[in-house]
Amino acid sequence: MSNLVYDLGIATMLRSLRNLDAIVGKAEEYVAADRNMAPETLIQARLYPNMRPFIFQVQVATDTAKGAAARLTGKAVPSWPDEERTFADVHERLRKAIDYLSSAVPEDFEGSENRPIELKVGPRTLAFTGSSYLSSFVLPNFFFHVTTAYNILRHNGVAIGKADFLGG
Repeated sequence: MSNLVYDLGIATMLRSLRNLDAIVGKAEEYVAADRNMAPETLIQARLYPNMRPFIFQVQVATDTAKGAAARLTGKAVPSWPDEERTFADVHERLRKAIDYLSSAVPEDFEGSENRPIELKVGPRTLAFTGSSYLSSFVLPNFFFHVTTAYNILRHNGVAIGKADFLGG
């Protein structure tokens, strides 16, 4: 049975997380090709000094995805420490998010479009319905961080393009 929240939200984020994992693989190959760059340099790379690094982008993208899946199904949001230091750690973080989202089925999201969702952001509490949470918070936030992660890698010379971002 089709479910728009699942189809437009969870399935979409799953595809992008898998694509990001493949992109991280290309970044790993890039560093391994003797480019005089330590892996940590790319993992901690930023587009601008006052911006957050690549690894932060991956952490927030995965946190956003798992948080959405949990909140939209009425489950507790899993808590994962932000301790990734290596490409293997980044792949593991992405795999954990992919596995978590893959464990959900469309039926888990029945009625979630109307589910009330409250989200603490600093001192504020944001109130949403499931639909407004997905469309006005989750997807824009998720894609901001996935795109920024992509851009950091591309800016640092990793040979990736639109086809990598969109997947195949």
